Amino acid sequence: MISGKVQTTFPGLLQLQNLIRARGWPYLISWAHRVSGIFLAVYLLFHVLTLASLQTPEKFIEKMNLYTAMFPGFFDWFLAIPVIFHALNGGRLILYEIFGHRNDTALFKSAIVISVLYLLLLASFMIMGNQSVSPFFFWSQFSAASFCLAIVTAIRMKHSRTSVFWKLQRVTAVFLFTMIPAHMLFMHLDPAIGRDVQIITARMGSGFIKGIDIGLGICALYHGAYGLICIVLDYMADGKLRFFCSTAIIFVFTFLAFLGIKMTISI
Repeated sequence: MISGKVQTTFPGLLQLQNLIRARGWPYLISWAHRVSGIFLAVYLLFHVLTLASLQTPEKFIEKMNLYTAMFPGFFDWFLAIPVIFHALNGGRLILYEIFGHRNDTALFKSAIVISVLYLLLLASFMIMGNQSVSPFFFWSQFSAASFCLAIVTAIRMKHSRTSVFWKLQRVTAVFLFTMIPAHMLFMHLDPAIGRDVQIITARMGSGFIKGIDIGLGICALYHGAYGLICIVLDYMADGKLRFFCSTAIIFVFTFLAFLGIKMTISI
């Protein structure tokens, strides 16, 4: 009776269980990685367009009010779930492909523990909502660590025969591995950090922060564009459609990079 109820009440869950049995967890996780990557690439598009409106503060405030009305406060916390999953699973792939770490069981368990701790930490900051830290101190620590990890990865791939674009995708992945989760933590120390125009523009007035923002933006946009193009090439059979979609992705993300750099320099 129990199994029959599950079949009629949760048919999707039963199909998922059958898929896991047939293909295994790695297959499901690889698909979840792609789906989360697409979601984050789309979010990045809207994020850059929103920040670009900082050049006209009234438009930025209008957009932030719209987002606040559309999405409750806890939506930001839910957004961290695909972020931390994509980051940690990406780290697992880097360890597997480049550093030869084959103990997936240990990596999965570590990823779960780190994810839970990160989400709890982020939730605590969002609940308190009154924390502050020196932007220079915060970003100097995380950017130095991310840069070192990226350099180690680049050296490791030095003699690889893969394309330079693939190597750049992996290097940007390692750089973003800590920078994106750090960005989410920083932006939720206090709600005003990411919503108050004066606080945002004052922080971005620093040359150091400008460099961090430009580097973070370029890496995120390149990584997202390359990931989307790989999905197009893997799952679209029609050559003309593949070319059109790949060209459109390159155009859109190049435009976003130009828009982001222009906005960051002008503030």
